[in-house]
Amino acid sequence: MNDVVTISHAKQNLGALVDHAHLLHDPVFLTGHGRRVAVIVDAEAFERMVERLEDLDDAEAAHIARREMEETSALPVPWEEVKAELGLS
Repeated sequence: MNDVVTISHAKQNLGALVDHAHLLHDPVFLTGHGRRVAVIVDAEAFERMVERLEDLDDAEAAHIARREMEETSALPVPWEEVKAELGLS
């Protein structure tokens, strides 16, 4: 099966395209007017991608915070203080 199909083809063959994406773990790109506009992807693969992106965002935020601390000579806020401010203690 081709991994790039038109939207009109996808409308007629949605079940087969979902099976392809799910069973083969192979995304299917949908095109409209000659451009990729959407993708059918296995749900578990999508969840893994989202988790990885969230992890990357967290790592980037931590890196920025560390750099800011170095640039300003700021000290880290103790965990007990953070919990108290958030009402978690």
